[in-house]
Amino acid sequence: MIIQLNPKITQAEKDAIVNAVKGLEYKTTSVKTQVGSYLVGIGKKDFDIRQLGNLSGIVDIHRVSDDYKLVSRKWKVGRTHIDLGDDVVIGDGSLSIMAGPCSIENESQVQLTIDHLVKNGVRIMRGGVFKPRSSPYAFRGLGVEGLKMWYTQARKAGIKIITEVMQVSQIAEMYDYVDVFQVGARNTQNFNLLDELGRVDRAVMIKRGISGTIEELLYSAEYVFSAGNEKLMLCERGIRTYEKASRNTMDVNAIPILKSKTHLPVIADPSHGIGIREFVEPVALASIMAGADGVIYETHQKPEEAASDGQQTLDFEESARLIERMKKIFELKESF
Repeated sequence: MIIQLNPKITQAEKDAIVNAVKGLEYKTTSVKTQVGSYLVGIGKKDFDIRQLGNLSGIVDIHRVSDDYKLVSRKWKVGRTHIDLGDDVVIGDGSLSIMAGPCSIENESQVQLTIDHLVKNGVRIMRGGVFKPRSSPYAFRGLGVEGLKMWYTQARKAGIKIITEVMQVSQIAEMYDYVDVFQVGARNTQNFNLLDELGRVDRAVMIKRGISGTIEELLYSAEYVFSAGNEKLMLCERGIRTYEKASRNTMDVNAIPILKSKTHLPVIADPSHGIGIREFVEPVALASIMAGADGVIYETHQKPEEAASDGQQTLDFEESARLIERMKKIFELKESF
């Protein structure tokens, strides 16, 4: 169960609630986030909810059978939306588009990408400054100095930044220059990292693990929420299967399933989902029709010269066409 506590609850009132819950043979965990205060109760004994409902300091009580309780839609019917400031909101019923290169390479590349995004009405730029690569000899990013350079240029244009954090030690040095911390597929079950991201007041997007289930993705989100951060979104980016015709198998099925199970925004990543440039557009459009709150994809002025992931990266002409078509398909979906 989830007990929503009054923001002005006294310690005596809280102690009385905890003792009452323990009396029902439930274990309690206290959770305080940017939005509210909760007690999460874990137990199996059936009880009359009225035994707790009249206690002072309680706003509401919800029965949640899912093990991932705080991110479950069973207690929060309204959708979570994430306000990044400057009228950039994710999950509010509009379509969020995030685009940019796989890797941040230099100032010229950053400025060209920002110009492209501004021209096409995109407010969030993706890009990597720490790149987890399969080969240790591949380009591994510009690091924090590259992030600072990117941040300076992005802020001048009113562009928000989403970028991947790979380890706990990077969070503090990246914090002032990031609007959304991305947890990559390789780190979806890095629970130390998830715990620490739960303690920061920045939005977090968690990508589905390479071979991860939908349930495991929700458990990962629960780690962040339970540590104190409600500014959460999930990303379907394809999973590894026996199929070899594409880089990954984009699980479009996961999008409506996640929307039914959680109140968090769901973002689709067609670039990694299929990994083939010419098929990024149809997968992106299918994801929107499936209910995605947003799409994140890769674009570069010259994909063939990109430091990484050029084979799945759109050039600016392809990107502009995709943005136009995504907006049209979103309007069509909303008219149903």
